[in-house]
Amino acid sequence: MVSLLLLPLLWGGSLQEDPGFELRVQDSVTVQEGLCVQVSCSFSYPWSSWPSTGMPYMNWFRVGDSSYKRYPVATNDRRKTVKTETQGRFHLVGNSWDNNCSLRIREARRSDQAVYEFQVDTGDYRKYTYRDKQLALQVTALTQKPDIHFLEPLKSGHPTNLTCSLLGSCEEERSLTFSWVGGALDSLDPRTLRSSVLTLTPRPRDHGNNLTCQVQLSGTQGTVERTISLNVSYAPRNLTISDSRDVVAPKILENTSSILIREGQALQLHCAADSNPPAELSWFWGSPALNATPTCKSPILDLPQVGAEEEGDLTCQAQNWLGSQHISLHLSVLYPPRLLPPSCSWEGEGLHCHCSSQAQPAPTLRWQLGEGLLEGNHSNASWTVTSSSAGPWTNSSLSLSGPLGSSLRLSCEARNAHGSQSAAVLLLSGKSAFPAGAVPAALGGAGAMALVSLSLCLLFFCLVKARRKQASGSREGLDDEDPVMGTVAWGSRKKPWPDSPPAQEAPARDAPSSGEQQELHYASFSFQEMKSREPDEDAAGTNEYSEIKTSK
Repeated sequence: MVSLLLLPLLWGGSLQEDPGFELRVQDSVTVQEGLCVQVSCSFSYPWSSWPSTGMPYMNWFRVGDSSYKRYPVATNDRRKTVKTETQGRFHLVGNSWDNNCSLRIREARRSDQAVYEFQVDTGDYRKYTYRDKQLALQVTALTQKPDIHFLEPLKSGHPTNLTCSLLGSCEEERSLTFSWVGGALDSLDPRTLRSSVLTLTPRPRDHGNNLTCQVQLSGTQGTVERTISLNVSYAPRNLTISDSRDVVAPKILENTSSILIREGQALQLHCAADSNPPAELSWFWGSPALNATPTCKSPILDLPQVGAEEEGDLTCQAQNWLGSQHISLHLSVLYPPRLLPPSCSWEGEGLHCHCSSQAQPAPTLRWQLGEGLLEGNHSNASWTVTSSSAGPWTNSSLSLSGPLGSSLRLSCEARNAHGSQSAAVLLLSGKSAFPAGAVPAALGGAGAMALVSLSLCLLFFCLVKARRKQASGSREGLDDEDPVMGTVAWGSRKKPWPDSPPAQEAPARDAPSSGEQQELHYASFSFQEMKSREPDEDAAGTNEYSEIKTSK
């Protein structure tokens, strides 16, 4: 009789020396309020001493509950009633076939903090409670912040999914309420902001903006949140070039702008672009062709002394791995006129002169004939002026007809807002000073001695001509300028110039054929028994030379 009374106590208790009964579970588990935790558990019992037609039921009880009508917090026995406080939140996730007694707790509450024990039950009043191995559950205040996950980098214009999750929450957690807050969400449907997954198409202006995920747990007053700063990658945009000559307020230049600068001045240009990651900035002369070599790889282009040859288009290019953009401007260099030496030649019975000048802005040309000024496109019975411009070049032609006096003064002047330059043409005694009828008249007045002198002069002229022909080969390539007088030849005289002026059509004249070659002749005239003229400012020597071109 005594043995029968002790039998239920032995089955309901658990002594460490009980052979075959073992529970494997951690001693303590901590979970934050409102979150989920899963406790791994396994057990064993002696099958030989537990004759049963089926597998045992598994029960978890809260230690300290009254033994009278004791309700489990979780069980797989559908015939038993689960404790009201834990119903729907405490679940057995294993089965007795695998000896798996794992327990999942959802939406943990402060009142859940307690010690729990496990029991096996055959359903025919045979039970065993593992009191030597119990589980202590600790529930703390909610401090866990959510995490935001997405694939980096965020590229402008490309949709991206951002997922907000709270570590410790169960996958099927329905008690969590998600919400998204941020300036990058102004174009989204507010209904899409109540999900743990947010689909965002970032824009360049969203770079650096904050995005916040807020999580609220049902049954609690607490809300946790996580804020991140968006790092949006985008190609270069909004390129600007500023002129740093004004230190106080640098001038911002737009695309295709033009910069005016005096020759010799310093220029510093600064290029900037909005991009992420920062773009590599380079400068090019002209447009950046494919694989072109930049002038410099720097945001700043420094030109310490601008020259006229640097006039043209300048381009700044910004490039990163997402794309490139460029901006161009035109550099206009202002400089005073640069005058080419004027040239004159006989054409029929008239004198034709040509003058060219380069400047920025293009210069105006005018001729000073004696006391008169001739410019533009005009003509009368004795002269014709023709002028034209192309780019920085201006050309002017002057045609004179009729007799020309020996005292005639002729010069060409070029001017613009930045300066002027002139060059004079010295007309010497020659064809113009001595027309065909003037020589016999002078000889007749001089008498017989003048005839003798003239004969000697002609003889000397022939000798000089013969020697000139012999030495013509050795003088090829020499300057046309007379070493004594420094006069300008009445012929086509040109000097090297960096940029040749555009061709200008000359008035019709009888030009020598391509096979003919013009010759230069020098003559010296000496008149005896004639009053010598006092030298003035324009004639410093006793002998005057003239270069005369004749066609054979």
